[in-house]
Amino acid sequence: MYNFDEFKVDIENSKEKGLYVNIRNLFSAQGAWLNVDGKKVLNMCSNNYLGLADDNELKKAAIQGIEKWGVGPGAVRTIAGTMEIHNILENKLAEFKGVEATIVLQSGFTANQAVIPVVAGKEDAILSDKLNHASIIDGVRLTKAKRYVWEHRDPNDLRKKLEEAKNDGAKKLLVITDGVFSMDGDLAPLPDLAEVCEEFNAILMVDDAHGEGVLGSHGRGIVDHFNLHGKVDIEVGTLSKAFGIVGGFVAGKKNLIDYLKQKARPFLFSSSLSPAETAAGIAAVEKLSRSDELVKKLWSNAEYFKKKLIKLGFDCGHSETPITPVMLYDAKLSSEFSKKLYDEGIFASSIGFPTVPRGEARIRVMISAAHTKEDLDFAVEKFESVGKDLNVIK
Repeated sequence: MYNFDEFKVDIENSKEKGLYVNIRNLFSAQGAWLNVDGKKVLNMCSNNYLGLADDNELKKAAIQGIEKWGVGPGAVRTIAGTMEIHNILENKLAEFKGVEATIVLQSGFTANQAVIPVVAGKEDAILSDKLNHASIIDGVRLTKAKRYVWEHRDPNDLRKKLEEAKNDGAKKLLVITDGVFSMDGDLAPLPDLAEVCEEFNAILMVDDAHGEGVLGSHGRGIVDHFNLHGKVDIEVGTLSKAFGIVGGFVAGKKNLIDYLKQKARPFLFSSSLSPAETAAGIAAVEKLSRSDELVKKLWSNAEYFKKKLIKLGFDCGHSETPITPVMLYDAKLSSEFSKKLYDEGIFASSIGFPTVPRGEARIRVMISAAHTKEDLDFAVEKFESVGKDLNVIK
């Protein structure tokens, strides 16, 4: 049998450069505090923005979903049929997002792979922001469309690329951007992008994974945040972050969603969400529709924590969201910083290449509505201690 020795060598090189990802084991549910490898630590690296991953209301809904619908869907929806619970979730999401229809898929990653190859063919062009998420990049790779990359958050460069694509004879123009860029926490300039797309009759698609449950009224996302309803053609969302579960969806016109249910390969060839996840998703949407208390608390916590860290002298980049990058730039330093934080009771992972460009290593802190002010004060104290110990701050 093949022994994959070259992989072992690569892993050892990654460890030497501080790029090896140490995947820790959790012995508790996601929340403000975790049992990680037997140690109680403050959780500052989860996408559980609203603390819903261990929410009692969602857990109760999941149990009831299992009791009524069982533990699995049996097969793909096109063969075994669609459970009514899936239809309920899709209708609830459509109402929440203010669109005609949605289609629910296995993850946000899968949702991008479902929609991009269906919308763009070999005679078309796809235009993608330079820092778009890997799921968008992989979705684009599944198409035969010609690809153009525009400079990050630069509508003027997008306009140039659209002109180039048009001159190259592209039949259809698909513009794709993240809503919130997950590593830096900055927002896509969506109003400007929508204006450019309208000028070129281009399709505008936004992946709002880190905006769902975070931006807009009651967490309805970046389109609601900028009041651009009717200006964005395709929204891709996830249930795996602020909603606290697992799953993804595509939202838009009914014609688009109906077509995806006929053509999208992840929908046609892979089973859908389990009844437990689906029922919990319904409960999450209903909870956010009723109250924006958790969203407001998330933003209050984020503002509180960022101000404290910046005052201490940390470089927190240009984040416009609760995502708080603590920029350290050097991968080895970032890895050591993360280890020392863990020793002090803080679980905050180091992120380096290839997740971010070389020379831009960081600790990405994810603030949650589950954190108390006491939790955040504890974190600030430990960041200060480790920062001084490693000469990051004075």
